[in-house]
Amino acid sequence: MKKYGKILAVDDNQDLLKSLQRMLKFDFDEFYSSNDPKNIPSILSSKEIDVVLLDMNFTEGDQSGRDGLYWLKRIKQINESIIVILITAYGEVELAVKAMQEGATNFVTKPWEPQKLIATLQNAIELRRTKLKIEELKKSNESVTQEIQNKIDPIIGNSEALKHILNTVQKVAKTDANVLILGENGTGKELVAREIHNKSERSKKVFLSVDLNTLNENIFESELFGHVKGAFTDAKENKIGRVEAASGGTLFLDEIGNLSINLQSKLLTVIQNREFTPVGSSKSIKFDVRLICATNKNIKEMIKNQIFRDDLYFRINTIEITNPALRDRNEDIILIADYFLKKYSARYNKNNIRINAAAYNSLLKYKWPGNIRELKHTIEKAVILNDDGIIKSDDLFGGNNTLSENNDLFTLNLESLEKSAIEKAVEDAKGNISKASKILGISRTSLYSKMTKHGI
Repeated sequence: MKKYGKILAVDDNQDLLKSLQRMLKFDFDEFYSSNDPKNIPSILSSKEIDVVLLDMNFTEGDQSGRDGLYWLKRIKQINESIIVILITAYGEVELAVKAMQEGATNFVTKPWEPQKLIATLQNAIELRRTKLKIEELKKSNESVTQEIQNKIDPIIGNSEALKHILNTVQKVAKTDANVLILGENGTGKELVAREIHNKSERSKKVFLSVDLNTLNENIFESELFGHVKGAFTDAKENKIGRVEAASGGTLFLDEIGNLSINLQSKLLTVIQNREFTPVGSSKSIKFDVRLICATNKNIKEMIKNQIFRDDLYFRINTIEITNPALRDRNEDIILIADYFLKKYSARYNKNNIRINAAAYNSLLKYKWPGNIRELKHTIEKAVILNDDGIIKSDDLFGGNNTLSENNDLFTLNLESLEKSAIEKAVEDAKGNISKASKILGISRTSLYSKMTKHGI
């Protein structure tokens, strides 16, 4: 059998320590011992200890357990991930339970059965390894999250529809209420979820996104809740699930409307109980995450058709946010297009590219069935293929006949175009009206008049 794990036993009974050494040397990498708890800090600073076996009493005649509780706290202050198992006399079980509330993982009573003690220590070492993996995963996720945050596109726009969304985000972010985000594909549901996370008390913790559409019946539980070694044929080691990895932070379940009724039932049970059981394990694990879900499906219609559980729906939508389609945020189209123009011009070293007026009109007239995602890809493609520094209508759509020919909408869009152009000029001029009027090629008086007309 492969030996692994480093044990430190601390007890004032030297004979007991010698007995432990003889018993444990065959099953563990290293065994260290001390009959004086004052040596604990120096041992922990010089050795990589997995489990501390700690006696509850070191002062002669004192059976209160105060010494054990004190050193338990010191160990946890030194290294929170170290597992502490208490050594107790038969009559001290109640005291040991109190100590477990203070951070101990388990306790063993004197005299103990050798095999039971070894099994307890081996389980403790597995728990320690799991803790270390979780910490490593969290650090990795925090690093990845920061990198993603630096690359992720911001929420852009001044429309009333968007302002309403952001106002709701501001209110709900400081709570731990479950949020359901609805909206068509490409409307930025994950961006809204990240905005909630970034404004929450959990912002320094991990934001973990899971696309439920990619998890079939066979891997759903393993991916979300993890599994233990040997749980199934390919389970060669313990695996941490997404729920546990997101502990302390925000778990974003995208495309929840695609879950089967069977998987909905399993998810509901976990959400209700705030605990899960890894595949192949008999031990449930409590978790603490902020849950945000999203879907492009009509959930209420699905409930009517009995393909989505109403009890799950009520669990996940304490607050419901519906992202508007881009066609319903017409005044934001130019601002978003300009953002992507700057982004991809810089990425592809084409910094002098601009969009001409006719192309802006085409952007405003198009219905954008793919929403912001489609607009993003349209601008990126136009930048890549552009040769003369000016993006024209054909560069965007190539003569596509799906553009609206509604003249009323065209007139409305011209108004929107003028407003967006003024907002952009004022922003580029950093609020300097004289400079903004020069950018626009109009007088200061005309600019002030137009700003008043558009409520800028």
